[in-house]
Amino acid sequence: MKPPAPETPRGETPRPETPRAGAPRAGAPRKGRGELRDQPPRTRTQPWRVISLVPSLTEAIAETLPGEVLVGATNWCTHPAGLDVTRIGGTKNPDLDRILALAPDLVIANEEENRAPDLDALRTAGVEVLLTEVRNVPQAFRELDRVLTACGAGGRPRWLDEAERAWSAPVPPGPRTTAVVPIWRRPWMVLGRDTFAGDVLARLGVRNLFEGHPERYPRLPVGELLDAAPDLVVLPDEPYRFTAADGPEAFPGLPCALVSGRHLTWYGPSLAEAPRVLGEALRAAHR
Repeated sequence: MKPPAPETPRGETPRPETPRAGAPRAGAPRKGRGELRDQPPRTRTQPWRVISLVPSLTEAIAETLPGEVLVGATNWCTHPAGLDVTRIGGTKNPDLDRILALAPDLVIANEEENRAPDLDALRTAGVEVLLTEVRNVPQAFRELDRVLTACGAGGRPRWLDEAERAWSAPVPPGPRTTAVVPIWRRPWMVLGRDTFAGDVLARLGVRNLFEGHPERYPRLPVGELLDAAPDLVVLPDEPYRFTAADGPEAFPGLPCALVSGRHLTWYGPSLAEAPRVLGEALRAAHR
């Protein structure tokens, strides 16, 4: 699913972005599909050259293996601060020629964040692609472990252990706060079924009222969101940058929680502090 407006520089929910025009560079011998999803990590005989097309995974790699393997990342890979690597365009319109010129050993991608035609073009050109899938918090930890191992990490980083501990508490029992969670406006789009952000909220005691919708990111008129009668509206600052002046006015009479999109939608080092940061924002909406 591809939202309708220009890409914004953040998060893991699908971002509106204009597809890249033109064909990828050809000429390199085909090595097969090159996907590492179910393959064991290879032993490195020399430093890996890794490109990440996923902002949160870029942060995870750079924090774990600083200055060692990462040679390229998207324009929207904003963390860690001061990341000094070659920029290769957006998540949904990467510059494939620039990627191939960097001669990566491995490209890290995500089935939701990146476009299949771009990944297929890289595989055809002989580049190995590790394709991740993250639909809930436990899966995020498994995929982070797999990515870092594939990039040559010698062991689990401290931040990953801290993040797992932070999310080890069981889901709160009893009635949960109900919410709608817009991720875009003009047109309005919300979290639907089977999303990482929806699972994050569920583990904090918030039930997404559209978790049973057949679409993962349905486009719905604001009237339908109001008719759902939520207890709360959760407004992240990405992919659409909702603010106190842009978003709450559409939901008169309802408490609105302005939350960090990075903590809601990124799976990386931010997971360690996400329960606290998001919990504070959710509680503030009811004061």
